[in-house]
Amino acid sequence: MNKNQNPAVFHRSDSVSQIDLPGFSGRNWSLHFDEPELTSDAGLAAIAASGVGDKLLRDIAGVIHDPRRSPNHTIDQLIGQRVYQIIGGNYDADDCDHLREDIVLRSVAGRDLNKGALASQPTMSRLENSVKRTDLLRIAQVIFRHYLDGFDDNPPPMICIDMDPSAHLTYGLQQLSLFNSHVGDHCLMPFYIFDGCTGQIMTAVLRPGKTPTAPEIIAILKRLVANIRERWPETKIVFRADSHHTKPEVLDWLNEHKIDFVTGLSKNDAVERLFFEEINEARRAYQNNLEAKARGEFPGKYPTVVAFADGYYAAGSWSKEERVVARIIVGPLGVDVRYIVTSFEQSDARYVYATVYCQRGNAELFIKECKLGLGSDRSSCTRWESNQFRLLLHVAAYVMMHRFRSEVLVDTKWERATFDEIRLRVIKVAGRLEVYKTKVKLHVAVALEPLLGGVWRTAAAVGTG
Repeated sequence: MNKNQNPAVFHRSDSVSQIDLPGFSGRNWSLHFDEPELTSDAGLAAIAASGVGDKLLRDIAGVIHDPRRSPNHTIDQLIGQRVYQIIGGNYDADDCDHLREDIVLRSVAGRDLNKGALASQPTMSRLENSVKRTDLLRIAQVIFRHYLDGFDDNPPPMICIDMDPSAHLTYGLQQLSLFNSHVGDHCLMPFYIFDGCTGQIMTAVLRPGKTPTAPEIIAILKRLVANIRERWPETKIVFRADSHHTKPEVLDWLNEHKIDFVTGLSKNDAVERLFFEEINEARRAYQNNLEAKARGEFPGKYPTVVAFADGYYAAGSWSKEERVVARIIVGPLGVDVRYIVTSFEQSDARYVYATVYCQRGNAELFIKECKLGLGSDRSSCTRWESNQFRLLLHVAAYVMMHRFRSEVLVDTKWERATFDEIRLRVIKVAGRLEVYKTKVKLHVAVALEPLLGGVWRTAAAVGTG
């Protein structure tokens, strides 16, 4: 601040607070607290208008037991408030205190504007700590049923189940929290389960912060597979996961239920011996490339050799041999060999590894959307039931954002954007509201019409269609 400028001066004029600010940009500035209804999340109205989450949120609220006799805030409103806050980037229950008066949030949560503010943090925390295991099971069933309903009675030819645990760091006394030496901290390690073909989330299951066990994996697969086959008996199901899931009991269960699979396989001496010749052949090819490059005869830019091979292998605990594919890279950094085990017998080894298995990396991006884009790793409650409830609400927020992106933002610059980018560009829009008896007018900057006008028109069309 220039030494000749006066410090900010606060005074009140006609019952309106005003702060005179130090001048900058060649002008004198003053701050006036005189706007009756403003919001920083006008884009939430676009999501609500599109209707992408109406039925989902209503069905989730409908399966939660509510013992209260005359509540001021219904379960529907509490669920709507919490999920829309998550979408807006406000992940914790104490954010309710800061946002409960926001008229857009009140409207999208289904709160009658004549009945006052939304729920406070204590009310939301009581809900989180009141859910029972039966409530959680019913909520998970609702979310998975909505995933299946999304195919509109057109049975998909294939569903790829991508399952992956991901760490939620903990800093308190959360149930199931354990020290994980791989993560290097105390954590929970929930399963995130996606449709690998569409990127839609199927469910998420909170579990201890350790390597998953075979019974845990099979228990989840049983429910998913049973629901899919009950509806579409002819749909092909593929299970895809990393090496933590390649356990004898899991392989036996997959084979017994005729589910194809592509999973990682940890290195061991027996597998190394199985592909000893192929690895040495790749080494020789790399050496030949180096010599040809030194003579100026190598046609390519990089002498690195990438090779694929397959064979059959059975660990001592396996009930039968399975096809194993090896990906071999020999280059300046040495030899790197990765293995997968698969039920696909006819497909080329390169295709199975490079195309089928490596697309599992998309699941990591989907998890980033959950954790970084929607804050799903905020597991702050003590009871695991409360943290599982929170996780399922974040799953619901993912479902809504995924639908909003694929149905409303299609053919826009944000149709492939991350949830973070969508929130920044589409949701975090300042707005001024005029509230009448039968309508609300939402005013946003005129400069945003070229950017967001099409999005809002599409949202309105989707909501009324």
